[in-house]
Amino acid sequence: MLQTVETAGATGAAPSAGRILAASFVGTAIEFFDFYIYATATALVIGPVFFPAGAPGVQQLSAFATFAIAFIARPVGAALFGHFGDRVGRKATLVASLLIMGLSTVLIGCLPTYATAGWWAPAALCVLRCGQGIGFGGEWGGAALLAVENAPPGKRAWYGIFPQLGAPVGFILANLGFLGLSFGLSPESFQAWGWRLPFLASAALVGVGLYVRLKLTETPAFKAALSEAHPERVPFATMLTQHGRAVLMGTFAMVAVYAVFYLSTVFALGYGTGTLGYTRPSFLLFECIAVCFMALGTVVSGAAADRFGRRPVLLSGMAAVFLLGFLMGPMLGTAAGSGTWPPVLGFLCLSLLAMGWVFGPMGALLPELFPTRVRYTGASVTYNLAGILGASGAPYIAQELAAYGGIGFVGIYLAVAATLSFVAVLAMPETSGR
Repeated sequence: MLQTVETAGATGAAPSAGRILAASFVGTAIEFFDFYIYATATALVIGPVFFPAGAPGVQQLSAFATFAIAFIARPVGAALFGHFGDRVGRKATLVASLLIMGLSTVLIGCLPTYATAGWWAPAALCVLRCGQGIGFGGEWGGAALLAVENAPPGKRAWYGIFPQLGAPVGFILANLGFLGLSFGLSPESFQAWGWRLPFLASAALVGVGLYVRLKLTETPAFKAALSEAHPERVPFATMLTQHGRAVLMGTFAMVAVYAVFYLSTVFALGYGTGTLGYTRPSFLLFECIAVCFMALGTVVSGAAADRFGRRPVLLSGMAAVFLLGFLMGPMLGTAAGSGTWPPVLGFLCLSLLAMGWVFGPMGALLPELFPTRVRYTGASVTYNLAGILGASGAPYIAQELAAYGGIGFVGIYLAVAATLSFVAVLAMPETSGR
């Protein structure tokens, strides 16, 4: 039977499992929407809007560099919000992270362009992108803990998929938004002002997320830990000195998850519309279809991880990602033309299915690596350090590799990331019975 906590309301009724999982899911969906609209805008419009024209590809590389800034800021946000999440509580910290992420996103939609403000425009963009990273850094760990610390015995991985499902839903919302704008606006209007609309729409979504989360209370595990002893004075220091190996293993286990996702979305979108010649609406539609396979993989792997354990599910997924590296060249390298799109769509579907398979169990695995007293800090820092290694430079590196040796070199890069994660998972203990 699901453990519950007392509410602050007058009725004293405990929050239902549905409300807990909805709060975990809705918040991450909004945060991922915010993050993905920037990722999509990076591939489509950030370069020419915020940077001066130069040598071929320079604007795109500059845009990918701003994309990386948030990943560098995310561990800072993880340590900051993890500190308060482990000392003050999960609920208040989740509300604060959602507000910071949402405010940064809305302000990006209000920024002047390089043509009107010069270098002040990209400077402000970098600051707000940093704000997005700090807010996002505190989001995932808290949402995962909200789910798994309320899970009944034997169901932690299943409960843990709900914050994970926020990723494909946020991605679909982001891509559908840009897809609608691509159909409804001319390229000139889209670049002039249309790209701002998804950023401004984030304000309404954040309001929904706050409404859901403000009705929650603390998790049973956190309340039990507080009843036993005072919280750690500096959870981050405790995490490093006592759980450094868990941080290292968890970080490298997540590298392939990030790499396969951002190579199949951000890099693939820029490569498909730029090098291969696909139209923006058609490639966005491909990615909306493919991300449904990510959701499928997440759900199935969550159920499998509770039945068979985390390690077998993850090891099989890492092996699949490794093989996808060698399929990238033959499938994703197919240029636009009559009847030539099935291999491209097929690769995107396979890669995001594999991504969901290795992403699903992480909602339970990373929290299980740490005790309750440093769990928010440990899970958040680990998740976001992996973002630096696996995602921050992935589109930039892939762009350079594709220019140097073709798409096959990008596939080798993906295979190397999968190998690192396979070894890390192989070295860690099974956590499902803890």
